[in-house]
Amino acid sequence: MDNTEDEGKVGFLWELEGAAERLQLVRADLMVEGSFDDAVSGVDGVFHTASPVVVVGSGGGGKDGKDVQETLVEPIVKGAANVLRSCARAPERARRVVFTSSCSCVRYCHAATLNESHWTDADYCKSHNLWYAYAKTVAEKEAWRLAKEHGIDLVVVNPSFVIGPELGPRPTSTILIVLAMLKGELGKYPNTTIGFVHVDDVVLCHVLAMEDARASGRLICSCDVAHWSEILESLRERYPQYPIPTECSSQKGDDRPHRMDTSKVKALGFPPFLSVQQMFDDCIKSFQDKGLLQ
Repeated sequence: MDNTEDEGKVGFLWELEGAAERLQLVRADLMVEGSFDDAVSGVDGVFHTASPVVVVGSGGGGKDGKDVQETLVEPIVKGAANVLRSCARAPERARRVVFTSSCSCVRYCHAATLNESHWTDADYCKSHNLWYAYAKTVAEKEAWRLAKEHGIDLVVVNPSFVIGPELGPRPTSTILIVLAMLKGELGKYPNTTIGFVHVDDVVLCHVLAMEDARASGRLICSCDVAHWSEILESLRERYPQYPIPTECSSQKGDDRPHRMDTSKVKALGFPPFLSVQQMFDDCIKSFQDKGLLQ
């Protein structure tokens, strides 16, 4: 680490148990071809988890099309391709690559019960400005294309909206929306029906995907599906001290009821998913512990 900005982003990792003995940080850039070559050289397995996220509103957070393309779509798609190409070039290839995709790559289609065989309609996402789902879908398909082309053993984890305790000093983009709603900074909550999952379950699913030889293809990782109105009603009851919004936004195309079939990951021995109440309670406690909420 040789720069203050980097230290602020990832310096906390050195405080993790065993970091001094086992952690090595390597500089890389999602947009730079070959920058992951050193990071993946000689390793047993590769987890590709980094991806920018836009979660507020239905589109690119008010950005225009060009800005969304440059700040969201290109980093997601090019980043996935660059990591897979680095893995393909490695003299000693990783045994397996686990790629973090999203349930957003599954849920924008016409089926009521969704499993790993379903794919999001990219044109639908474009028509409703669902740019994160669009980008993740394009990126996952490109990852599968490259894995087939280069003979890479790829397993994809498709988590839903990840909630739980914040690990770093600053909230990640995914749970910033929760913090904004709890602090009354978001006037309207999203008109979205979505699956939720505890971050600990997402981590466990990644470990299973890497270590279990039976794991293959895509793995949906999701607990209950709910509309944000249901989630916030429960939070208002348990946390009446916070100015949680009561008005729903008017965004379209993101509120269709559905359910996620997680039988595939459960068949690998995955335990019962942690509850929605626990994931939000753990998230809010971490905000309080870090002084982000009173």
